[in-house]
Amino acid sequence: MAVTKVLVVDDSLTMRALFSTTLESVANLVVVGAAADADEAREMIAELRPDVITLDIEMPGMNGIDFLEEIMSTRPIPVVMLSTLTQKGADETLRALELGAVDYFAKPTKATPDEFKKLSAKLCKLVAAAAKTQPKKYSSGAIGTQSESSASGAAVDAFNWNGNFIAVSASVGGSVAINGLLSIWPIDCPPTIILQQLEEGLSVPFAARLNKAIRPNVKMAVDGAKLEQGNVYILSHPDKHGVVDRWPGGSIRLVDRDPINGARPSADLLFSSLAKVGGANVIGALLSGTGSDGVAGLNALRQSGGLTLCQAPGDAMVPETVEAAIAKGAVQHQLPIAKLAELMLDKCKGNESAA
Repeated sequence: MAVTKVLVVDDSLTMRALFSTTLESVANLVVVGAAADADEAREMIAELRPDVITLDIEMPGMNGIDFLEEIMSTRPIPVVMLSTLTQKGADETLRALELGAVDYFAKPTKATPDEFKKLSAKLCKLVAAAAKTQPKKYSSGAIGTQSESSASGAAVDAFNWNGNFIAVSASVGGSVAINGLLSIWPIDCPPTIILQQLEEGLSVPFAARLNKAIRPNVKMAVDGAKLEQGNVYILSHPDKHGVVDRWPGGSIRLVDRDPINGARPSADLLFSSLAKVGGANVIGALLSGTGSDGVAGLNALRQSGGLTLCQAPGDAMVPETVEAAIAKGAVQHQLPIAKLAELMLDKCKGNESAA
């Protein structure tokens, strides 16, 4: 098994020691260095050439967000952010994901070996997954608040909706893909559900940031919400699954159930519900992510006559999920994000075939 070289960047000596010990408990993870700030990290990156960096947000001098932007703008390396999920921490974590961080790890409230032991499996899994990613160079201005010209242009060009419905699932590495996909969504877009698995405390800020960045109205998916044109619904409740009760004229229903194959909300359950109620009127897509959640559900949707798509593996930061869907035969078209967005909207326009 190939060895993954990790650089730990944190201003706390205790945290550096705990993270290093935790990561080196896994045979194929080797901590090659530990830096206290961006200046030290910059030198170690050049000398040690790590495969993955764990990066703290709060640091003296250049903070972790600015250093991440530097990394992703010059020589992209897979980065796992170390965050505190306070309100301020949530905004910074989401900004890090927009800049191209693979994922984030919520620091334990107590910096003790016992607390880290409880979370070690999750941290090591994140770092191992990050090593397999394909980070892309960040360009400033690619993500952010929509311009007045783009917003006004969308307002005058009415979207002739044919009644088709869109559902998209993403996990690790999915934030950039979601922003890219929805950047061309018109103000009166077809109803769209975005299932994005996030830690509790991040979903509402994620929806708020997305609402500022795209033209349609972005809402959290709540039980009983009517699926209406011009709205994007964020399904990201860590303690609830989401299904659609009927189509057309459907609503979102939130369901209390145990995780399905480790996932909650489950993309398999969402897509399967759409296969039953919508069939040929549904367009389903999988974006960047780990694991196989959504693959079986997407296959059920294809069997029911729905259009099934995925982000092309070479375009996805983390291609594991989309590769699993392709191998299963669940996907009819695999495309880069820009082309995927165009096709999805095209299949929702009036007088266009949904198949």
